[in-house]
Amino acid sequence: MKSASIHPSDQIVATLERTYALDMTTASAGNISIRDENGEVWITPTRIDKGALRRQDIMRITTDGKWDGIHRPTNELSFHLGIYKARPDVNAIIHAYPCALASFSICGRVPDTRIFPEAWKFCGKVGFAFYARPGSMQLCEKIVAEFISIERPDCVVLENHGIVIVGKDIDSAFQRFEMLEVTAQAILNASSLGEVHYLDDASLALSHMKPNPLPEHSPVPPSPRETELRKELVGIVHRACLHHLMTSTKGSFSARLDADTILMTPYEVDRQTLSPEDLVVVRSNSCAAGQIPSRAIKMHQAIYKAHPQIHAVVNAMPVHAAAFCVSAFEMDTRTIPQSYLTLKDMQKIPFEIQYRDCDQIAKIVTPANPVALLEHNGVLAAGRTVLDAFDRLEVLESTAAAIFRSRALGPIKPLSDSVIRDLLVNFQERTIIQHCWNR
Repeated sequence: MKSASIHPSDQIVATLERTYALDMTTASAGNISIRDENGEVWITPTRIDKGALRRQDIMRITTDGKWDGIHRPTNELSFHLGIYKARPDVNAIIHAYPCALASFSICGRVPDTRIFPEAWKFCGKVGFAFYARPGSMQLCEKIVAEFISIERPDCVVLENHGIVIVGKDIDSAFQRFEMLEVTAQAILNASSLGEVHYLDDASLALSHMKPNPLPEHSPVPPSPRETELRKELVGIVHRACLHHLMTSTKGSFSARLDADTILMTPYEVDRQTLSPEDLVVVRSNSCAAGQIPSRAIKMHQAIYKAHPQIHAVVNAMPVHAAAFCVSAFEMDTRTIPQSYLTLKDMQKIPFEIQYRDCDQIAKIVTPANPVALLEHNGVLAAGRTVLDAFDRLEVLESTAAAIFRSRALGPIKPLSDSVIRDLLVNFQERTIIQHCWNR
């Protein structure tokens, strides 16, 4: 969200709309606050539908502790004010009970964010505050004490009471909140498969290197095709966010404009509010001044260079498929014909290769095997078109979700080798017929 110039009331309403749309809160649960440049705090009211909040519903708390508005402020006001007093670097707070983090809360545990590089980057080590009655001064003291502890966490799990997350502004708080919930979901899913693997210090250091800016070229007016491709790509990215395949901070999508040019999502721009103008043109390994493409640019470029048939590449973090990226359990795509024909036999790309050998990735992700799991980094899918790549991403996640749900019923009965051979022969025949028909 690009909210620097937006009134705090509108920022809170927009953030709650987003949170509610992603099923990360309910009509009555949670609260959000923002501290403005004058030191006044804007906060959600109590007992008002969070799914239909209006800007006039937001309460203003003055610097002398008085409140102004048509409702009463949330019962949790005390810990919001306590955090702001104790942490001058904090200007936004989110308190909620999203499902996965609520699971950690009621079990008295915290998610280990070393499972994904972005989770460690945005969330760090998560703190824990023991239970006290909601709205009580005792709860306020416990929460504030955790936020000013030696490690000064930005995320604190409350025992039997959800999560509190802070940020320098509402955008950073929301991104942290969303990433931590995705992380918690992935850990829960992976735990049902077996042992969950985490990143060591060396791997985290490798992954957090900032991208080197590309050489610059003079921008040219977009062609009609580029304009349409920008619109299509942004629309698909928004769909991916809506369906929990990407987050505001995690996921890269690119499409080929011509043999020497690709269009790609930018570095550190909110995916959910991406506009066509935000996309970066990378031409002959250069881009327009001031623009930085996603860090996955080298990976995408290597795939395009090796495979002229591929015209779109996406890497993302769907929570069910991502669970297979952090465990030793293999994801079997031989579930239903559509899954196998769309995904084929997937490989898992080791973590270090993703940062050190993009050419090796291009040998793994091919037109014949267009989907791969990225160890500790989600998934990668390629296609002939933007929609083709996106469809593979959706099929991958729906297949992974079906595998998880099937575990309550018993072992999977995969398609046999003879069925797979029959599918491949008939699929190849249909492809040849379609190709001749199109000519």
